[in-house]
Amino acid sequence: MRFDVVTIFPELFPGPLGQGVIGRALQRGLVQVHAHDLRQHAEPPHWKVDDEPFGGGAGMVFTPEPLALAIESVREQGAAGPVVFLSPQGDRLTHAMAQEFAHEPQMTLVCGRYEGIDQRIRDGFVDREVSIGDYVLTGGELPALVLIEAVARLVPQALGDPDSARFDSFVDGVLDYPQYTRPAEFRGRTVPAVLRSGDHARISAWRRRESLRTTALRRPDLLANLDLNDEEQAFVDECLESVKSAREDNAPEVN
Repeated sequence: MRFDVVTIFPELFPGPLGQGVIGRALQRGLVQVHAHDLRQHAEPPHWKVDDEPFGGGAGMVFTPEPLALAIESVREQGAAGPVVFLSPQGDRLTHAMAQEFAHEPQMTLVCGRYEGIDQRIRDGFVDREVSIGDYVLTGGELPALVLIEAVARLVPQALGDPDSARFDSFVDGVLDYPQYTRPAEFRGRTVPAVLRSGDHARISAWRRRESLRTTALRRPDLLANLDLNDEEQAFVDECLESVKSAREDNAPEVN
């Protein structure tokens, strides 16, 4: 899979993506990351890519011409995938979205700066806008790195163990269960006996319950999308009730 990144800081790529799992996928040619310097599509001698916004206001806005030329240049090189603008106004990046993107042979990621990019580029050149969370960063480069990692690890053969991605948090709508490794006892804390039992059915049941428990305690909003059986629903209700009781017990007294 190929990622083309339009940015004024091409030296940031591949950056941390050059290490670990994604780094190995890059070395093996399973994933490609190509950064395109937006300034190369601006006019010399100043290579200016931004200007003041019409109507006034603070900050600067990327002008449309260099962005249009950059995106068109990527397309002329054979890119046929979606053009994605990293924006706090975009759809929240989710695992399901990453799985969707992983089926694309190529993506063009547009990294804004300052107050954003000219709306005419968003209307005429961008297929989708993506946000990595409800906060604002100074540019789209870090979100682009996050999106690339989330998608690239799902590319076939990118992970050493293909089962790793199957059991990630969010894959089946719940958070991951607790993980333990050796030693079996560490500073007075022991690994749950079920995980050392060798009984795979019991281990699977334990992991499912712990995933539900963690989800209920930390991301109860995810529960609405789950199809639980009666036993699981009763367990989740018990977990939610315990959270409610704990909050009531810790609530400050009102005189």
